[in-house]
Amino acid sequence: MAHAQFDPTARQALSAAAVEAKTRKDLTWQQIADAAGLSVAFVTAAVLGQHALPEHSAEAVAELLGLDEDAAMLLQTIPTRGSIPGGIPTDPTIYRFYEMLQVYGTTLKALVHEEFGDGIISAINFKLDVKKVADPEGGERAVITLDGKYLPTKPF
Repeated sequence: MAHAQFDPTARQALSAAAVEAKTRKDLTWQQIADAAGLSVAFVTAAVLGQHALPEHSAEAVAELLGLDEDAAMLLQTIPTRGSIPGGIPTDPTIYRFYEMLQVYGTTLKALVHEEFGDGIISAINFKLDVKKVADPEGGERAVITLDGKYLPTKPF
């Protein structure tokens, strides 16, 4: 049976313990995802408290991180989502995403609606990928792919 949380406190504490264990064991998010058998983006979000893991994945992650069976159970609960508290984010990396949406949010909205019509892009039926590629001008670039199912607005 699926169980849902109403208060993010327990998952936040679990996330802190999981990240500490990840650091102590010198693991990558990819290694944790490999143990879970799911994508690195989904597993990272789950360990950070934004998704529920299937039972076998939760148990594998808990075992790899040295967490107890209560942690494995908690990793399976449907969380209270939202990882950014109210107001403008202060972490520079998260702020840059906020800034990108401030600058390009209306452009993305206009282009999506022109291409698809009235509706939304799902964050539930969704895939996320982050890749590092060489910049032809030197250095590196981040390529972030947001791949969500389009859900049209239905009049009723």
